[in-house]
Amino acid sequence: MERKASFFCISIVVVLLSMSFRVAAQGGLKAGFYSSSCQNAESIVRSTVETHNNKDPTVAAGLLRLHFHDCFVQGCDGSILIAGASAERNALANSGLRGFEVIDDAKKQLEGSCPGIVSCADILALAARDAVGLSGGPSWDVPTGRRDGRISSSSEVPNNLPSPLDPIAVQRQKFAAKGLDDRDLVTLVGAHTIGQADCLFFRYRLYNFTATGNADPSLNQAFLAQLQSLCPRNGDGSRRVALDKDSQFKFDVSFFKNVRDGNGVLESDQRLWGDPSTRRIVENYAGNVRGLLGLRFDFEFPKAMIKMSSIEAKTGAQGEIRKICSNFN
Repeated sequence: MERKASFFCISIVVVLLSMSFRVAAQGGLKAGFYSSSCQNAESIVRSTVETHNNKDPTVAAGLLRLHFHDCFVQGCDGSILIAGASAERNALANSGLRGFEVIDDAKKQLEGSCPGIVSCADILALAARDAVGLSGGPSWDVPTGRRDGRISSSSEVPNNLPSPLDPIAVQRQKFAAKGLDDRDLVTLVGAHTIGQADCLFFRYRLYNFTATGNADPSLNQAFLAQLQSLCPRNGDGSRRVALDKDSQFKFDVSFFKNVRDGNGVLESDQRLWGDPSTRRIVENYAGNVRGLLGLRFDFEFPKAMIKMSSIEAKTGAQGEIRKICSNFN
């Protein structure tokens, strides 16, 4: 029986490894959109991300988060990149976002090579994919052809973007509103395997969570002590802490094992273990047998990213192709 189980697992591994992550075009997007109009578009983005990542490995997580935050407000249209007092990037939930300079750098190079062709929204989607690959995660064909949006409003962020304080029911509702299900939710949150969070967004869990001076009871006690040392009660709220305490710069499944063991930094992450539906998915990714040593997550993550990066994508005559990513034309 054990031999049959081992053979089955090996067979599944071979199948997963042999599969390429190709998904049919969604909403007018297609892989290789720039193959004739700007042949070097993807390689320029990749080399730019690699250059910045070599200088600062934390930029990979920043780019991934930037793409996620972009897609949940006005769709994946680069609206998060717009500078301005009332723009999305200045909403409280977007404080601490990083990687803008990488997108600007790639855009500058692309404008020199193929002026007016490649959208900032596509640069962001490609950079997120490359960030995952450079962190040891899977790669995939990114459907491209997005155009840049002409609206960016900070007032739209709270009702659309998931918050670290959101219970599972609210997270589920916000994801469902974008056409994403529970598996997508858990899989995409798995991006926190290379993420960081400011103390500001979770310190409340460490000291007076129950209004009686106690910490969040779902936190592992040993990990609680570590977090309290990193984020003192009256310390710097902008100090960043790794969301995966075991392998901050490696795209793997240790994040899910941390959630299973009560070592989730954000309340919203730890709540994935408390809901029966999301808990089963966490268990599948975290288990060495069910998770096939991480290959299950590596297979599901690209699918979820392609699905997310198609949210309300603007194509054809919609929107514009910005000359500078931080400004509307």
